[in-house]
Amino acid sequence: DVQLVESGGGSVQAGGSLRLSCRASGYTTRNSYCMGWFRQAPGKEREGVVAIVSGTNVRFYADSVKGRFTISEDNAKNTAYLEMINLKTEDSAMYYCAAGDVLSLRALSAGEYTYWGQGTQVTVS
Repeated sequence: DVQLVESGGGSVQAGGSLRLSCRASGYTTRNSYCMGWFRQAPGKEREGVVAIVSGTNVRFYADSVKGRFTISEDNAKNTAYLEMINLKTEDSAMYYCAAGDVLSLRALSAGEYTYWGQGTQVTVS
C-alpha cells in the first residue's frame, strides 16, 4: 500500500519558520508524478499550496505563499519537503501532502491526487 507520512508541524509565532516533511512508502517517486502540499483550515475548503513534478524543477505555488514557501524533494529518500518562512496567522491549518499522476495544469487541485497523508498541524500565532 502507498503511504505518505507528514511530520514537522507545530506552533510558531508570526514571522517564524517551519519545515514539513512527507515521506512516501509503497511507491517510488518518478517523473510525471506530482507531489503537492495542501492545507485546510477549520470551515474552509482544502487548498493547494505548492506542488512539484517529481524529478524536475517544475514547481507550482499558490499566490498566497509565493516567496515564502518552497517545495523540494529528495528522491533517494522518497521524501518531499515544504520549507515555510515568514509565516502568517492565516497560514494556520492542517497541512497534507499528496501524490499522484497529475497533469501539471491541475497540480494544485486536490481532487486530482490519489494518495494522501494524514496531515500535520501548523499553528501560527
